[in-house]
Amino acid sequence: MPEQSATSPYDALLLLSFGGPEGPDDVVPFLENVTRGRGIPKERLKEVGRHYFLFGGVSPINEQNRVLLDALRKDFAGHGLDLPVYWGNRNWAPYLTDTLREMAADGRRRIAVLATSAYASYSGCRQYREDLAAALATLAGEGIEPPRVDKLRHYFNHPGFLEPVIDGVLASLADLPEDVRAGAHLAFTTHSVPTASADTSGPAEGHGEGGAYVAQHLDVARLVVAAVQAETGIAYPWRLVYQSRSGAPHIPWLEPDICDHLETLSAEGVPAVVMAPIGFVSDHMEVLYDLDTEATAKAAELGLPVRRSATVGADPRFAAAVRDLLLERAATERGRAVERCALGALGPSHDLCPAGCCPARAPKPAAAGADSPYA
Repeated sequence: MPEQSATSPYDALLLLSFGGPEGPDDVVPFLENVTRGRGIPKERLKEVGRHYFLFGGVSPINEQNRVLLDALRKDFAGHGLDLPVYWGNRNWAPYLTDTLREMAADGRRRIAVLATSAYASYSGCRQYREDLAAALATLAGEGIEPPRVDKLRHYFNHPGFLEPVIDGVLASLADLPEDVRAGAHLAFTTHSVPTASADTSGPAEGHGEGGAYVAQHLDVARLVVAAVQAETGIAYPWRLVYQSRSGAPHIPWLEPDICDHLETLSAEGVPAVVMAPIGFVSDHMEVLYDLDTEATAKAAELGLPVRRSATVGADPRFAAAVRDLLLERAATERGRAVERCALGALGPSHDLCPAGCCPARAPKPAAAGADSPYA
């Protein structure tokens, strides 16, 4: 079978992301999109958006997605895959509904979807699937036959995601002053979520303390630590910590916060820290502000040398991993047995989200799942 046909039954790939403002006038409307239905006053949104204004009102995420989009197209073309790649966002232009409308007009009938979130959680998976379902319903309401969408599996433990992360940690360690390098600690960071949301992340049979969200991050951290030890000969102490909390104070969220963790390590006499944002695909605003700005300022206040390792971004190995995930899913949909690439203890994730996977407090229809209204 020629490689071009290996993408069948898919006739397009959709890069699905969060979106972000691209100028000062976009910040509040963007945050209104993100928080729609929560009744948050505009003045509060201006306060919440202050970190965007520090960067000229521009989130880096859209430009990073443009770079990733280019990397995917080049990788596909370089490997003989004649498959168009589109881009749509949940909360800012190009909006998901507009992109799906464009894809339908272009005759795309079966679409593979890559979300820029590597892990299982409500906000990182099901909410994307809910927005897909809402966009498909909008198209149907306009008299447009909705295409079928299949979300590619979680890729947190794919080598093409892990290898750039490992290289980033090694580079950050090497950049520390030599006299503190061997005694450094690794702080693996990800977005904090409410503990109730974490506990119900992933398939229902795995629900419990931390759920799949915490388990998957811990598995990645262990893999990175083992690879770093193999390269350096040092078993660096480490911990999974959290950042970017945004909820009401009375609601329990995953802890400890990265800044609190830095204070603890400083008090214990730890000589240096590498912050590794394993929960993020690219260097978007939560990385630039919460780590490069807030946490780095906290470390300076403590006199604690820190380095922040790079995210995966548009690394060619990640683009190749996306191609691998696409071809794997396409072959599975054609009824072929496929060897799935995954490292660590958890193995490859499911293709089809089962009922009860990462449930919302107020259930909504979600595409690309066992209970999807769009089969």
